[in-house]
Amino acid sequence: MLPFAGPAVIASIAYKDPGNFATNIQVGAGFGYELLWVALFANLVAMLFQALSAKIGIATGRNLAELCREHFAPPVVYTMWLASEIAAMATELAELLGASLGLTLLCGTPLLASMLLVGIATYAALRLQRSGFRSVEIMIGCFVGVITVSYLLEPFAGG
Repeated sequence: MLPFAGPAVIASIAYKDPGNFATNIQVGAGFGYELLWVALFANLVAMLFQALSAKIGIATGRNLAELCREHFAPPVVYTMWLASEIAAMATELAELLGASLGLTLLCGTPLLASMLLVGIATYAALRLQRSGFRSVEIMIGCFVGVITVSYLLEPFAGG
């Protein structure tokens, strides 16, 4: 079962990342618990999409992008590709800003310096893929572990 833990940990990081923290804190500060239903609904939809993606991958041996290219006309495929690229850029911007704000708040570094450090760390993490996917799984597992330990120690932190 241990070899299958890596992909599960990588999927879990989607819910425990700096962009989510920054967004959740901002929304919580502005609206309190009024929008909690949105988080519940979004998680249920995400679980549904992940389950459906896994089933289609198991059944066909191909991913969703390959199937879309096979079944849709080129203009539709290119439009979906462009929308996906824009969504990926928006997501990465949220991650960059969330990690940079967190680093600024924790260490007192200027925001621009934090953004540069986060960018360098991201590039280094991407370079790690050259040594195999298992090393990336271990790195992300360490990040999830640090976040989990932080949550567990938070009630005991003064302040």
